[in-house]
Amino acid sequence: MMAQDNAGGISFRKMHGLGNDFVVLDARSAALTLTQDSAKAIADRRTGIGCDQILIIEPPRNGGDAFMAIRNADGSAVASCGNGSRCVARLLLDETGKNEVVLETGAGPVVATALPGGLIAVDMGPAYDTWQDIPLSQDVDTLHLPISEGPLHDPVGVGVGNPHMVFFVDDAEAVDLSALGPKLEHHALYPERTNVEAVQLLDRTHLRMRVWERGVGITHACGTGACATLVAAVRRGLTERKAVVTLDGGDLEIEWRADGHVIMAGPAVETFIGTMDRSLLS
Repeated sequence: MMAQDNAGGISFRKMHGLGNDFVVLDARSAALTLTQDSAKAIADRRTGIGCDQILIIEPPRNGGDAFMAIRNADGSAVASCGNGSRCVARLLLDETGKNEVVLETGAGPVVATALPGGLIAVDMGPAYDTWQDIPLSQDVDTLHLPISEGPLHDPVGVGVGNPHMVFFVDDAEAVDLSALGPKLEHHALYPERTNVEAVQLLDRTHLRMRVWERGVGITHACGTGACATLVAAVRRGLTERKAVVTLDGGDLEIEWRADGHVIMAGPAVETFIGTMDRSLLS
């Protein structure tokens, strides 16, 4: 898929899912280790390539088609990325000619399936609503977390590979996420920090979501956030188990199945292929 070029640089692909953008590196044939500083350098939009997350494709560890390691723009490692899973799955589907691939992640295996129209459906696995599994720092009612910051209050706690804090609001556009997000990301109830979603109910099959991603900031889309949003809405009795979630970058179709697994369907787009200088790693 990608290889080191003759000049000693490192090939990469730039991809995005609804504007949530990624630098994709292939480390299956030659190991590639990113430090927190080197990941930050690659993600820098002025002096690096620029992205929300870096996705590293590694050899499979448990019988899947590949393993995906993930670094946020601040260099921190995370276990899951919904939009990123669709992008890497797109590459693996094209490479193998299969209709379905299994992508291993730190949060468990993700099964991805090709759909008509170039869309990709991914089974993000089960959603978690217990305080230990999200995880939270203490035993609380995850359906009504005792958290309030400015106009945001009474969120739902959800774990979908990553921890989430979902607020339901009258007008998602009016929420100043740039001011509230950093405070809530580091809330003491979330020992691993958290993603923050401001969600407006449009009808029982349509939600509007804006997101502050931990380690990144405001992004155009967050796949696990969209999954957490539907789970939170269903738990509150606000929506059906299948709905469209409209993000800044576009729409995702989300279904929370009866078996607890969350299915997400949406696009995965390759923007360009390039070669980065190895100095970014040091």
